[in-house]
Amino acid sequence: MKTVNAGGGRDKQAWRAEILERRHAVPAAVRELEAAALARTAATFAAREWVCAYVPVGDEPGSVAMLDALRDGGARVLLPVTGPLGPLTWAEYLGTDRLRRARYGLLEPDGAALPDALALAEVILVPALAVDRRGVRLGRGAGYYDRSLPAARPDVRLVAVVRDDELVECLPEEPHDLRMGWALTPNGGLRQLVQNGN
Repeated sequence: MKTVNAGGGRDKQAWRAEILERRHAVPAAVRELEAAALARTAATFAAREWVCAYVPVGDEPGSVAMLDALRDGGARVLLPVTGPLGPLTWAEYLGTDRLRRARYGLLEPDGAALPDALALAEVILVPALAVDRRGVRLGRGAGYYDRSLPAARPDVRLVAVVRDDELVECLPEEPHDLRMGWALTPNGGLRQLVQNGN
């Protein structure tokens, strides 16, 4: 598979289009293997008391197995609940039978939202289209996480979940972008990212 290359002066929209096209081309069997690998690595966070995560949908890497691996290891897992454009609210994941369909084709918990949920989390698994080695994350552009993550505790581990070829050298960055400290990939596992301010 061709690697996504950084550079070339591409803007975020060009990056998004290329990565979404590549994700769509990944065979189902490869997706399943990658999802299983992500779940195994996510289980290493299970010792954390609270983990914010999300339910991967469509071509996103991972599966609900990541969430179950966390819960099986004793973590309490919080998932975002869709609402008006702004900071996300969160509710506890209590199993697949307690998920409901939501906007944008997402799945979310059917329980009550927890106040100040992000302030509880020691780890936040963040969906991303790509992340670079400086920690710059490329999302889908709606800004939900950009508005939400400033409420996290200062020592939280921000972990971008991407496919291996979506960990790239350099992405375009805007002033409001909050950098990730870690990348979680199927074959590379958990990698700490360099945050040197450059």
